[in-house]
Amino acid sequence: MSTNKKIVTFGELMLRLAPEGYYRFVQADKLGATYGGGEANVAVSLANYGYNPVFVTKLPKHEIGQAAVNSLRKYGVDTTEIVRGGDRVGIYFLEKGASQRPSKVIYDRAGSAIAMAKPEDFNWKEILKDAKWFHTTGITPALNDNCAEITLDAVKTAKEMGVPVSIDLNYRNKLWSKEKAKEVMTEICKYVDVCIANEEDAKDVFGIEAENTDIHGGKLDFEGYKEVAKKLKDQFGFDKVAITLRESISANDNNWSAMLYDGEDYHFSKKYALRIVDRVGGGDSFGAGLISALVDGKSSRDAIEFAVAASALKHSIEGDYNLVSKEEVEKLAGGDGSGRVQR
Repeated sequence: MSTNKKIVTFGELMLRLAPEGYYRFVQADKLGATYGGGEANVAVSLANYGYNPVFVTKLPKHEIGQAAVNSLRKYGVDTTEIVRGGDRVGIYFLEKGASQRPSKVIYDRAGSAIAMAKPEDFNWKEILKDAKWFHTTGITPALNDNCAEITLDAVKTAKEMGVPVSIDLNYRNKLWSKEKAKEVMTEICKYVDVCIANEEDAKDVFGIEAENTDIHGGKLDFEGYKEVAKKLKDQFGFDKVAITLRESISANDNNWSAMLYDGEDYHFSKKYALRIVDRVGGGDSFGAGLISALVDGKSSRDAIEFAVAASALKHSIEGDYNLVSKEEVEKLAGGDGSGRVQR
């Protein structure tokens, strides 16, 4: 089913450089180049589901900037609102973990085009015209005060225009302190309808945590997350709070599920045992699945199942982008997770 529903996402699109397979940085004599970024990953998923996603960022006019733009255009993302300027594309280096060795990310994004952007670069009233949804994350305002101001402008304008807003808290300790995150995100979250977090984000940003949970030991007390979701909703008046629940057995094997609190009920999804190919973008694919389900008017129960199934599939795909169709997600959400060959 195709739809022309316009969904706007805003953030940084980065160049991803990674050794082949499970090579460590110090072993690698070549690095594969792909592109990705939280909000761009969401846009690609939504394009694959048949929507009209508009991705907003700032990228240089040179060939690397154009290659980044092209990486979105090839999947059907609308790139016409991308501002061109600045000197560099942000880079992140990814070393894939295996077994008990965790994955590692090194950022090289200081002075990137989006980090040098100014509020006047973006006309949000024009960008958000006819939009059915707006999505961003806590990564973009973490870049600097200008990016925080631009993000705040965006969510305020969306609220004024009656466009639903979702945000993935996505705390990154390499980008800002917990104190700064709390200060900035408290203001932004006043204009948010749907909050997406994981078991660490709510604690790191707002000091709200579940009891009886050890994220590093792979032990989660799911009941404790009901309290986390309720506290988040009570503090900010969110319409819905979604929390992804990752039980990390090793770098290769995780149990994956989520919860959606809609103010009345707590909906826990089924749990998937994942054998991971690439986990980067897992949370973004969850966010895209949730947005898709909510824009389509699915029930809270169906929405959380669709979002978790979408994200489970992403863990099987190389690169940041979740290259699956709505039909594939619905098939898994409906109970067919056998992985049998389709002929």
